[in-house]
Amino acid sequence: MKVMIRRNGKGELSLYVPKKDLEEPIVSMERPEMWGGMVTLGNGWEMALPEMAADTRLPITVEARRMSGDE
Repeated sequence: MKVMIRRNGKGELSLYVPKKDLEEPIVSMERPEMWGGMVTLGNGWEMALPEMAADTRLPITVEARRMSGDE
């Protein structure tokens, strides 16, 4: 699914899912650079992000896969 990743005014990462009109903070990352690993959102969803360069600029829209979490 298409998602947008950005930093909020406090510098924290968040992920927005347009189809669900859902924005949640990213609370943990499998990899320090985030890309190519799993991230966990504040609502418990786990998302697999694509491989990208560690210095990729935000905000960015990417194709991610939802791996788990309650609806």
